[in-house]
Amino acid sequence: MSMEVLQPGLLSLLQDTGRFGQQRIGLTTGGPLDPEAFTLCNRLLGNEAKATLIEVSFGGLVLQSKVNTYICVTGAELPLQINGREAALWQVHKVCEGDEIKLGFAVSGCRAYLGVADGFSIPEQFGSTSTVSREKVGGLEGDKLQAGDLLPCPTHHHRTLRYLPEAWIPKYARDITVRVILGYQQKHFSPLQQRRFFSSQYQVSERCDRMGYRLKGAAIHCSLDGILSEGICFGAIQIPADGQPIVLLNDRQTIGGYPKIGSALSLDVARLAQLTPGATLNFEAITSYAAHNALHLEHYRLQHLPLLEGQA
Repeated sequence: MSMEVLQPGLLSLLQDTGRFGQQRIGLTTGGPLDPEAFTLCNRLLGNEAKATLIEVSFGGLVLQSKVNTYICVTGAELPLQINGREAALWQVHKVCEGDEIKLGFAVSGCRAYLGVADGFSIPEQFGSTSTVSREKVGGLEGDKLQAGDLLPCPTHHHRTLRYLPEAWIPKYARDITVRVILGYQQKHFSPLQQRRFFSSQYQVSERCDRMGYRLKGAAIHCSLDGILSEGICFGAIQIPADGQPIVLLNDRQTIGGYPKIGSALSLDVARLAQLTPGATLNFEAITSYAAHNALHLEHYRLQHLPLLEGQA
């Protein structure tokens, strides 16, 4: 009872909600780059919140089902076909043994999530199934999916066919605003440097991956040449010697020695991770109080979005 990978696409990784509490031994969190799309995929399928899905970067994944089950694809806008017939995203579909599931390449956003009823049955490592290829942990032998891989999943003969109404489907823009909570090292960035950072537009460079997004734009300078290596949080914005910001993501290193002007709000980091090279963004300072409010409101919104039954 499994799905067989016929074509793995550019980068397809098994992910659950992430690996937490392991930074002390050098393991980063991993997990979905877009938690909103990940969460809604599991909600539509009626899965547990932590159920393991496939994160598909840019597209190109082709699977053959060897089991009767239900699937759902959320996230980036890309073509979905089941046995050559177009199927809707953000909607649950029944698949049978022998069916072929094909994801084309993204035209808006770049991270999509393919889930099955009850998730893929992958053993946990250090409390999570999330794949971090650099550390060779999680997923199947700690690596991205390869042609011929078999992804175990249970048989399901009945699942409610739910869909997310069009009005609630996220739109992935090419120009976003990233909210930033200033960090304790902000005093080492002069008022002029801070104004430059928050008033400039930055462009996503070619050097972007699950570890971090390197940006191009106005160079920011810090009075510190470097710092002793210290723990790094998700969304930390490092300023290396060339002054070009780096926003750190799920597969970031656990420690680092570049000064950090602050940390990006996790909700906006998810939108950042849907950007492709050449897209633009600007930064906006917010308080930690405003950040907490935004997170609580988003959690409530996700849990109460109206999921309808039937076909969209």
